[in-house]
Amino acid sequence: MLVERGPQVWLGGVAALFLFLLWMRALLFPYPRLLLLPRAFSMASRPPDASDPASSDYVAGSVSVVFVTCPSEKIAKTIARSVVEKQLAACVNLVPHITSIYDWKGKIQEDCEVMMMIKTQTSLTPNLTEFIRSVHPYEVVEVISLPVQQGNLPYLHWVKDCTTRK
Repeated sequence: MLVERGPQVWLGGVAALFLFLLWMRALLFPYPRLLLLPRAFSMASRPPDASDPASSDYVAGSVSVVFVTCPSEKIAKTIARSVVEKQLAACVNLVPHITSIYDWKGKIQEDCEVMMMIKTQTSLTPNLTEFIRSVHPYEVVEVISLPVQQGNLPYLHWVKDCTTRK
């Protein structure tokens, strides 16, 4: 004998199907991104292998990334070219259009600036800082140096080679 099913059962079935499809989409949607996971575990994110002769001569922290903000791209490019020409840096990346909000002489300021990311030997940071202070228009120049503990070893060696006086 067939029992007539009411609208509640029909709606319950539709709701179950809808939830099932949402669940399947949630499982399948991120799948293409999972294929990118091996990159997250690449050589650049692993500590150097002591058995690799190319890595044995890199000292953690001997290369640094130095951050400097500038009021314009023109000033940033001028400083960037100078530090690379003087072998105070191997490379300078310019990140335009950053917004800086800061306290200056008791007032909150907001300015559009250009961020310089300078790659150099840590031992050159004092000379780099002095040079930047001598050519930069700010009264108090932001120069922040962060040592690189790990990274792509050929790149770190390249930074050292470019900043070693010949």
